This record gives sequence, structure tokens and C-alpha cells, in this order.
Amino acid sequence: MKKTLFIFIAAFISITSSAQLRKDSVKIDPTLNGQYQLLLSKSRTLDGYKLVNPDRLSLFWKNVRDTLNTTHKQLINTKKEATNYQNEISGLNKQVTGAETSLASSNARLNEISFLGIGFTKSNYNIFVWGLISALAVALTVVILRSAKNVHEAKYRSTLYEEINQEYQNYKVKANEKEKKLARELQDERNKLDEIRSNSR
Repeated sequence: MKKTLFIFIAAFISITSSAQLRKDSVKIDPTLNGQYQLLLSKSRTLDGYKLVNPDRLSLFWKNVRDTLNTTHKQLINTKKEATNYQNEISGLNKQVTGAETSLASSNARLNEISFLGIGFTKSNYNIFVWGLISALAVALTVVILRSAKNVHEAKYRSTLYEEINQEYQNYKVKANEKEKKLARELQDERNKLDEIRSNSR
């Protein structure tokens, strides 16, 4: 009978302490720190030591394990998410690298000009074209200056030719007149000679 009474009292105390624990846990802060503070406040002190109700201690330990398990699961999930994010970041970095490579290639193609089968960048092509234009302008200037000099020389020579031709024509006229004069004088002398011959006969 004593045994039954003891079991009944132990069961009653256990049930009331569980009910009290549930009631206490509803009133207080549900965090582990709040539960620990409740555990300390509900415990009694005996000779400088705290006497803790074993049911409360068991409930606190269960809550600690649950919190640790939950935290561990959250940590695993967070690590998985971090790994997934890391993989996603790596994939995005690869895409960005590919896009940058493609962009650099496109820019290189846009900045390249092929001239006579030789590839030039736009700046080099501009330098080449302006250098070629400058060289052609210099060559044209030289040709124009030489042509002007040659035209001037040709005019000078033409003027000299005209003068010489005029002198020659004048000389020809004078020579012709002189020849005619000499022919007349010769004819006069012949006539005189004929006359002298005819008189002497």
C-alpha cells in the first residue's frame, strides 16, 4: 500500500510539475536563455547550491537538444543553399566571362578593317589612310611644281623659238633680197660684158 501511495504521489507530483512547467514556459521567454532564467528562478538554494527540479532540467535539456538539432538542420540547409548559391555564382561568372570574351571579340571585329587582305585596327587604318593621303598630296604637289616649272620652261623655249624663227625669217628675206640684188648685179655685169663683146665685134 505504501508503494502504491508513493507511486500515486510521485505520479501526481510529476503531472503537476509537468503542468506547472507548461504553464511556466507559456509565461516566459521561449528562448533558451529565458528557459534557463526560469529554471534558475524556480530552483531553490540550499547551502549555496541550486536544487533544480529534474523534470524542469529534463525539459530544458530536451529544448536545448531540439534547438541544437534545429540549428544543425538550419546550418546544413544554409550550407546547401550556400553551395547552391556558390554554384549559381560560378555559373553566372562563367556566363559573364563568356559574354566578356564575346564582347571583346565583337569589339575586335568592329575595330578591325581589312584593306588589301591586311587586317588593321581602326586607329591604325586611319593613320595608314591619312599617311597615304599625305604622301599622295606631297607627290601631287611635287608633280604640279615640276609641271609648272616645265610649262614655264616650255613657254620660255617657245618664245626663244619664235625669236629665232623670226630672226631666221628676217635673215631669209634679207638673204633672198641680197641674192636677188647679187643676181641683178650679176645680170647687169653679164649684160655689160655682152655689150662689150658685141661692141668689140
